[in-house]
Amino acid sequence: MHVITRPALSIGIEEEYLLVDRETRNLVSNPDVALWESAHEALGAKAMPEFLRAQLEVATGVHSSVADAGKELVEMRASLNNALEKHGAALMAASTHPFALWWEQQPTDKDRYNVMAEDLGMIARRMVICGMHVHAGIEDADLRIDLMNQVRYMLPHLLSLSTSSPFWGSRLTGLKSYRISTFRAMPRTGLPDEFVSWSEYQRHVDVLVRARIIEDSSKIWWDIRPSSRFPTLEMRITDVCTKVEDACAVAATYVCLLHMLYRLRLNNQRWRQYAPMLISENIWRAQRYGVEGTLMDYGKGNLVSYSDLAEEMIEMLQPDAEELGCWPELQRVRTIVEDGTSADRQIETYRTALASGASNEEALKTVVDQLIADTAAVPAT
Repeated sequence: MHVITRPALSIGIEEEYLLVDRETRNLVSNPDVALWESAHEALGAKAMPEFLRAQLEVATGVHSSVADAGKELVEMRASLNNALEKHGAALMAASTHPFALWWEQQPTDKDRYNVMAEDLGMIARRMVICGMHVHAGIEDADLRIDLMNQVRYMLPHLLSLSTSSPFWGSRLTGLKSYRISTFRAMPRTGLPDEFVSWSEYQRHVDVLVRARIIEDSSKIWWDIRPSSRFPTLEMRITDVCTKVEDACAVAATYVCLLHMLYRLRLNNQRWRQYAPMLISENIWRAQRYGVEGTLMDYGKGNLVSYSDLAEEMIEMLQPDAEELGCWPELQRVRTIVEDGTSADRQIETYRTALASGASNEEALKTVVDQLIADTAAVPAT
């Protein structure tokens, strides 16, 4: 009989950033070698190129607390900004740029990305988007799959908290997370299927590998997936948060949800499963409205305001947050609901600038300035 071991629920956070020219506020579509050398001098291997040259990814180490992961994010953002400033560039933690044009961006010359460009064509070139991925350490492979099946229901709740991509090509899209719509054009994205075990999941992956459709499971880009490199469950649905404290709130909520589901399991309970079509409906509502909207509560059978759902979630997860030492970070969810996400702040900044007489171009540059400042801001202690 297989005995499930208690998960460590250690934390690692990956963030993708956009490189912005401080003068034009446009993307640095073709950064020179010296800029990358400065980035690597600042962070070493923790600063990694992304598919497009105007993007950069960082990854924290493995941490036992959300607070420690957050501190490392603050340090990495500061180090990178200092390095980039010498080249007239800055970091921007937002999932889309307010006015940059995707066809002007240059792909990174790297074997993996060259293969992607060949396989995916224009779809890959349009990926001028950034996300945040949170890894939670779950050593037992079968438990990893079981918790993935259950936590799918809460993915819309996490997306709502993180939205940072209301603009595309100089236009307000009407969505708080336009990134999701862009990313869904890629194959093997969206919600994962439900699997009964790790071995069943691996059998499905092996079908694609044997057919040479993918080299390994890293080419499966679901909203949540077992990591191909680490014994973790990787949550990928969220936009990148402009403020570090918002990123920590999202990470805390995610790890607390996993802890809560494991706690239920110890009492022979589990979260009720719902069809992907129903969860996908809530994902659409999350990307469209963010924290200002409503999500379907399928237990109650009706739409509920996100603010009410957030309060229920905080109350439900308080025991888990206290045990994991991330109660302050979880309570930050209330602030996000009250003050809005990055997407809400961007829209407000844009409309305020227009109302003050700015042109559309000037208003968009004002949004970029706000995003650069929020990305670099150090959370109050």
